[in-house]
Formats: sequence, C-alpha cells, structure tokens
Amino acid sequence: MKQISSRFSIAVHILTLIAIMPGECTGDFIADSVNTNPVVIRRIMGMLKKAGLIDIRSGIGGASLLKEPESITLLDVYHAVEVIDKGHLFNFHKDPSPLCPVGKTIEASLLGELAEAQAAMEQRLKRVTIQKMLNQVHVEAHVN
Repeated sequence: MKQISSRFSIAVHILTLIAIMPGECTGDFIADSVNTNPVVIRRIMGMLKKAGLIDIRSGIGGASLLKEPESITLLDVYHAVEVIDKGHLFNFHKDPSPLCPVGKTIEASLLGELAEAQAAMEQRLKRVTIQKMLNQVHVEAHVN
C-alpha cells in the first residue's frame, strides 16, 4: 500500500519546532530533530517558505513563522508540501479493460466516493492547527 509522502509529517514537525524555538532552528538542527538528511529539510522548508508559512534567514540560518501558530492549519501544510498530485489524493490504475463490466465503469463508480473521502480528510485537517500540535507537545513534555 502506498502511503502519503512523509513530507507532510516532516513539515508539521518543522513548523511545530520553529514555533517552539523561533529564530533558533537551522536546517541542521531540524534535521537532527527529524532524524533525516538536511537536504530533505531544506527542500521542505523551501516549500513552506514558498507557501508563505515561514521566513528563512540566509547566512546565519534560522527560521520563523510568518503566521501565528493558531492560524496555520494542517490543511495549509498539506497544500504547501504538495502531498497530492493535481489536487487528487487518490490515483486510478491505468487502462482497465473496457471489455470488462467492472473495468469499464470502476473509475466513474469510485470517483465520487474517493472525492468524498478526500473532502472529509481535508475538513479534518482544516480544524487542526500548529497551535494544537504545540499544545500536545507541551502536554507530552510535562507528562514525561
């Protein structure tokens, strides 16, 4: 089963970390926190910058949020890192047989169902903010 790209979860990690430590988060620091290559972090940070969610300081490094954490939704992040292809989360297999009763109708039959599933997921992502992620991080930090 193919999963959604990890860019989304990495981007949420990046934004939450920047919200906790504004101005202190360099690409290398974030890469250590995410436990991935700094090149991956720089690429995703570039996407977040292009989407208007962060500012990146050249030279000395560091990043800051351009919006308040409560105004950045997970849907914003989802769109910023281009998780989906041409607006569609689900893809269809290529060239099913037009001679098969299922093959000739499956895409049309399934399209509406998948569009509804995607819309439901996007509605959920719209309700969750980076501030909520921060609150959860702070709760976990105090519990442990």
